[in-house]
Amino acid sequence: MKKEKIIVIGAGLCGLYTAFLLQKKGIEVLILEANTRIGGRIKTITGATAVTMEMGATWFGNQHRHLLEVLQTLELPYFRQHTKGISLFETMSFVPPQKFEISDSEEPSFRIEGGTATLIEKLTSEIGMQNIKTQTKIVAIKEQNNQLIVTDSSGNTYSADKVISTIPPNLFVNSVIFEPKLPDNFTQLATKTHTWMGESIKFAVEYKTPFWKQNNYSGTLFSQASIIQEMYDHSTANNSGFALKGFLNGGTAVLSFEERKEKVIAQLTAFFGPEASDYVAYYENVWREEPLTFQPYEQLVLAHQNNGHSLFKTPLLNDKLYVSGAETATQNPGYMDGAIFAAKTIASQLPHNSKQ
Repeated sequence: MKKEKIIVIGAGLCGLYTAFLLQKKGIEVLILEANTRIGGRIKTITGATAVTMEMGATWFGNQHRHLLEVLQTLELPYFRQHTKGISLFETMSFVPPQKFEISDSEEPSFRIEGGTATLIEKLTSEIGMQNIKTQTKIVAIKEQNNQLIVTDSSGNTYSADKVISTIPPNLFVNSVIFEPKLPDNFTQLATKTHTWMGESIKFAVEYKTPFWKQNNYSGTLFSQASIIQEMYDHSTANNSGFALKGFLNGGTAVLSFEERKEKVIAQLTAFFGPEASDYVAYYENVWREEPLTFQPYEQLVLAHQNNGHSLFKTPLLNDKLYVSGAETATQNPGYMDGAIFAAKTIASQLPHNSKQ
């Protein structure tokens, strides 16, 4: 059994950035990720026309200082979300949508050039794939002789001085067996902590041309009556690939992929004309069906509930187990900025390795 200095659970943005910061302190890190892919709730897919579409975390703004600083350090360019032209707001299904324009003076939101996954790819290359193990689902954490013994679903064990979990707290306490047991107040808090993206159904429709822009529509749409609740232009930074992307009504999780797709195309055609039905492909991601990032709640949990709670600041199992992740951040919890801030918070608590 190889002894690791620190094990990080989860190769999402928080896990990767935590490892990146710890390596800079001369600490040996191993990241264990349950999924086959790296990135967690950052998931960029590439269409047939080479357009990149975000099925997970996408936007950020000027208030997200921690993320902006990381993008600058890693030299990753970003661009302003396109909002020029006529935007639509539908209040009732039997009334035509209201038209409005988004002022240029409004706080802009940004997207990363080449897709959010470029941030994940850059951090992965900095950390080194040899320090990341995918398809490794943690099922038990046991305190033993001043070490933590971590067991995965295949029965492999790993030993570490400290373990940092960056997966959503509700998922963490419901999927791992702890020995000794974690304090009741902590477990209860974790099960009542909202998991970001948990209820989201993200969709994208890929097109050969940005017909909406050509007809002076921004691609922005809000609806209280149809399947698409919120949508934006999703063309690439250099305008070489085109898509519309947004969120579907969470209640439509009960429908099939084909039923949702049909309703989406019908809504787009009703609003933008017949050109909307001439699409390249339709994509979606139902996040509640992702068991490696979402665990259903035992009781009603509201959006943002307990995110950034002060109890997450205290390490467990005699200061060897840290519970981190975007949900625990005290600044912008749930956002990419929160994931970065949570990583910085934990990394600042761990001393440099003097035995370099």
